[in-house]
Amino acid sequence: MSQSLPESMTAIEIREPGGPEVLVPANRPLPQPAAGEVLIRVAAAGVNRPDVLQRMGGYPPPPGASDIPGLEVAGQVVALGEGAEGLAVGDAVTALVTGGGYAQYCAAPAVQCLPVPKGYDMNRAAALPETFFTVWVNVFQRSALKAGETFLVHGGTSGIGTTAIQLAKALGARVFATAGSAEKVKACEDLGADRGINYREEDFVAVVKEATESKGVDVILDMVGGDYVQRNLRSLAPDGRLSFIAFLGGPKTQVDFTPVLLKRLTITGSTLRARSVDFKAEVAAALKETVWPLLDSGAIAPVMAASFPLEQAAQAHALMESSSHIGKIVLTTG
Repeated sequence: MSQSLPESMTAIEIREPGGPEVLVPANRPLPQPAAGEVLIRVAAAGVNRPDVLQRMGGYPPPPGASDIPGLEVAGQVVALGEGAEGLAVGDAVTALVTGGGYAQYCAAPAVQCLPVPKGYDMNRAAALPETFFTVWVNVFQRSALKAGETFLVHGGTSGIGTTAIQLAKALGARVFATAGSAEKVKACEDLGADRGINYREEDFVAVVKEATESKGVDVILDMVGGDYVQRNLRSLAPDGRLSFIAFLGGPKTQVDFTPVLLKRLTITGSTLRARSVDFKAEVAAALKETVWPLLDSGAIAPVMAASFPLEQAAQAHALMESSSHIGKIVLTTG
């Protein structure tokens, strides 16, 4: 560790499971980068739904991970752990982490760090890793969405949704997206969705059926679950793939699985946080090769909703839970 670094830092602790008010600033020792890790001076950290679940006591960090919330950061490398390769002190990076992001310093595996795209400030850079890793794994790896296919994403104006719309469109898919207001539907279409669907006023099953001449869509990315499960199965084309990443509408429902047999459907899903460093390294490499050039060129970009000072993490979570925002929320260390 460099002698010029402080011994302690400000971080956000979860005082106890509960509402946004349980997020409180605290003084913590500086993390020590383990073998293969780097220490990042955090300029900004992304806020994500899994952070909310962790705060409420429903998504504990995996063994060995920091209890400090926060799954993505952007900042400057200030120290290298033993064997950390490919990075140098002073490099500007954005990184996926298993925890510890809501802090002034955060340790991250070097292989999970990616360069800050051209022209990006740290706020925008911090809005990238969690959603891009998640969308890449679930839409393009597990569900194998290909150019020329059709894709439906629920929650189109969430951080995941805005990322999925742009990436699917940029890589050649026809895109549908659900959202909860006329304003949000327009935002989805402005991002590249061929058809935004106001789920409060329209039945997405009927819209998809009509727009695809009754065929259905090839891939669905769902974070709702609940009564959407059956409707998703009805919306899929033969050999369609349904991928779950969350269950905001509940993890349990009654389902008639007949469409799975008749249409040869695949149902999958995943969480990213507990996956191995080696797995995340492979994802990072794929993103750097295929997606980062699109970010560098401006072909796609994160949609920024709001930023808050680190100490106002509670307000950031209140906004996240209101679902009134469009795009990503970040915390800044100032």
